Amino acid sequence: MSYRFVLGTATCVVACLVFAVSSATAQSLELEPTRPTLQVGQSQQLKAYYVADGKRMRDTTVLFYARGDGVSTSRTGQVTAEAPGTHEIIALRPATETQDRISKRISVTVSQPAVAEIVFDAPPVPVYAGTRVTLSVKARTATNREREDVTVQVESSAPEVATVDRLHRMTAKAPGRVVLTARAAGQTATTTLEVVANPVASLDLSGGADSARTGDVLDFDATARTEAGTAVGDAPIRYAVRTDHTEEIAPGATAEIGSDGRFVAEDAGQYTVVATSGRHIATHTVTITPRGLEGAIEVVGRGRVSTVHTSDLWVWEAPDGRDYAITGTWGGDGEAYFWDVTDPSNITPVDTVTVDARTVNDVKVSDDGRTCIISREGASDRKNGMVILDCSDPTDVSIVTEYTHRLTGGVHNLFISEDHVYALSNGRRYEIINIEDRASPTRVTDFELETPGHSIHDVWVDDGIAYSSNWDDGIVMVDVGNGVKGGSPSNPVEIGRYAYPSGWNHAAFPYTDAATGKDWVVAGDEAFPNGLNTENEPTIPAGWLHFVDVTDPETPSEEARYRVPEAGSHNFWVDGDTLYVAYYNAGLRVVDLSGDLKGNLYEQGREIAHLKSYDPEGRIPNAAMAWGPQPYKGHIFFSDWNSGLWAVELTSEE
Repeated sequence: MSYRFVLGTATCVVACLVFAVSSATAQSLELEPTRPTLQVGQSQQLKAYYVADGKRMRDTTVLFYARGDGVSTSRTGQVTAEAPGTHEIIALRPATETQDRISKRISVTVSQPAVAEIVFDAPPVPVYAGTRVTLSVKARTATNREREDVTVQVESSAPEVATVDRLHRMTAKAPGRVVLTARAAGQTATTTLEVVANPVASLDLSGGADSARTGDVLDFDATARTEAGTAVGDAPIRYAVRTDHTEEIAPGATAEIGSDGRFVAEDAGQYTVVATSGRHIATHTVTITPRGLEGAIEVVGRGRVSTVHTSDLWVWEAPDGRDYAITGTWGGDGEAYFWDVTDPSNITPVDTVTVDARTVNDVKVSDDGRTCIISREGASDRKNGMVILDCSDPTDVSIVTEYTHRLTGGVHNLFISEDHVYALSNGRRYEIINIEDRASPTRVTDFELETPGHSIHDVWVDDGIAYSSNWDDGIVMVDVGNGVKGGSPSNPVEIGRYAYPSGWNHAAFPYTDAATGKDWVVAGDEAFPNGLNTENEPTIPAGWLHFVDVTDPETPSEEARYRVPEAGSHNFWVDGDTLYVAYYNAGLRVVDLSGDLKGNLYEQGREIAHLKSYDPEGRIPNAAMAWGPQPYKGHIFFSDWNSGLWAVELTSEE
């Protein structure tokens, strides 16, 4: 897997922040509008202009970042106002070989639009006496946006029937009819509710367990019943968690339970799950013990690369029965290195292929181990494309052909699956290319989104489904041969998609959990809010992994996350119920994914082991920058941007 931070089109932070050198050229950055003024909910496109020696030109390579939470922005400068006040936007023009990196800061003023109406949102019908329900009452603007800062007061016409508190919680006291009136900002709304006799006589709480480990997800199910034992399906049921242990057991202990009854704890101790329906209560106490994952990572061998940055890797068994790895290079002379890794403790370079490029960002090998494809960026003639190699003998690799048709703007990532290559083009789409005759590749079709300002960073194909990573548009799943939507390589058909607010979706890896039967996609972030240091200093990226349940791909839902503090994620791989993450400055991380997932896996103690890939002889000394992992034949191979190829082994701590 090869992923970077895309800047709107084909450009990206890692691919664009090349070695900066001082320049005497007078340069600056100008933004339009210079002082944006928006209302909450409105969006505006910022435009960047590069000024050098008096000449002003539109610049689409500029990155945009928002400081704070009042406004958000896409990488291409689409600013959205989220909270009133004055907020700051930072525009960053990446360095080039001839120009230093430059930045520009502007202020964005955000105001609130007026309240146009008050709305009771789907009030419950009917309401059972003796229960409490939370009303959904919203102040909305003319554009149907909610004003969460406006206090809405709700009054009851019959307090003996029902009352409403300042948090809009309605307590139903006795059967009867009640009119509720909501007022705010000069607007008024009413609704009439019927309170009826409560048929619930008891409440049962089933499921869960008496004991579990931190991170284990327990499913509780509360059922309200009548005097005759009949289930009351529309009875309101609430779940809560009570922490029963003391601080001596687990200071700051946390656990959570959703409205669906799914419970998980981050810390060891005793927790009581409480279900309520009116005056009826049911409880179940769970003892949580530490997950107890005490692994260690032992370095077995190294293929050190310190003269150039290392990009992606792939490990495979060649036709001669030996094991080999290929690693790309970033910001160098277009080299791809081949290594014999049959003995991981004695990694040996066996061949080098050099192509016209500055960066060989992505590398992949066919299932039969005979064909290798590598991506190109920064070619001298700007015809980047991909290069197809014959790697039947990895000690004597030869170039079969290069392919550049419609592959513009540099090929950042690519994938090979069943005689087809899926290659990114111009950071906007992936081209599908038939390589059955690898000397004469043939374009089949392409797949591109239609959303405004869309971009793509990567594509990964598994079981006939292409999972593309599309920054603001998130993960997009496409049938390219699975058959679920009648798709094929020549007829790609979208299955579903999932996006999240940050817009940092940079990588995707699908897997199925054998124990639960759930289908997951791990969606990885990438961002460089602190910049990318290519020469002398460590880099501190940002971002984490999102776990998206795609069992029903048309209604995906994000259920869990894995977030290492003060670090940024890059590429990752799932093998069985184990996750291997190249977490950039946090090094290689190994994480337990067994069972169902909910909450923050890092805080739950699901991390088995980690290794920060420090190397005093690295391209940037002692600056861990793990790029991509691959588990292979009992070892874990991973590339590090600053130090090359690593082979490690997961062991148990004694």
